[in-house]
Amino acid sequence: MSVDEAGTERGDTGADEPGWDIDPDDDSSAAVVAAVGRQVKAWREAAGLRAGEFGTAIGYGEDLVYKVEGGRRIPRPEFLDRADEVLGAGGKLVAMKQDVAEARYPKKIRGLAKLEAKAVELEAYHHHNINGLLQTEEHMRALFASWLPAYTVDELERVVAARMARRSIFDRVSLPVLSFVQEEATLRRPVGGRTVWRRQLEHLLDMGRLRNVAIQVLPTLCEEHPGTGGLIEVLKFPDGTAVGRSEGAFSGRPVSDPKQIRILEMRYGMIRAQALAPRESLAFIEKLLGET
Repeated sequence: MSVDEAGTERGDTGADEPGWDIDPDDDSSAAVVAAVGRQVKAWREAAGLRAGEFGTAIGYGEDLVYKVEGGRRIPRPEFLDRADEVLGAGGKLVAMKQDVAEARYPKKIRGLAKLEAKAVELEAYHHHNINGLLQTEEHMRALFASWLPAYTVDELERVVAARMARRSIFDRVSLPVLSFVQEEATLRRPVGGRTVWRRQLEHLLDMGRLRNVAIQVLPTLCEEHPGTGGLIEVLKFPDGTAVGRSEGAFSGRPVSDPKQIRILEMRYGMIRAQALAPRESLAFIEKLLGET
């Protein structure tokens, strides 16, 4: 197989790959992708290339080129990398990768990811599932695959990609302080089967050893439990402001009023105080891993 044939084959396959279609109900994402498509087309035409020639040069099929240029398909990062190089765009197309990446994620996730990117501290209590920031890709895929009504293949790829992107919070130069409290039951549930479960527990151990991360386990046998109202999350920012939410307070909506934040912090503080200490929690997870 020649290089051109290999590239065309990759492009044809990529045209049907799930997770890169436009959400018809997301106007802002559609606008971003359409704008990027117009730029790609303008640069291609300025270079005097037909769509088929351009597709061959960057290793993608002609049909995919037309879909990207028409704003009907979200371009992959490597598509923009190759397009920028072949068209001599001098980094102008590459510069659009972040906007395009955000356009792929559901609207509610985009807002959450932006808040997490600015936060200097995060406090999170989860009672049904392992916190999304702590999940392995295998675990989250198994988790989302069990939801009803079932996600389409494209929707599943979108939510997984969005959750994976949020993990960039662990890679920031200025490390935020991250505190997680997990119900014991969330660690005992073998989501995805034994192998996926073990890898998830191993991942929790790795994350819990990071110097800016504290993972605590709330034992099921804890008699006093201020977290029966459900999930609690609080994000704090450099300017002293904060935003939080809880399933059991303020109708579940996000809040930023200092009085409401104090209520969430009070509940989280009590939950954290009754949980195992971080070192004890890691020992508990290691013991549970040994039992799997």
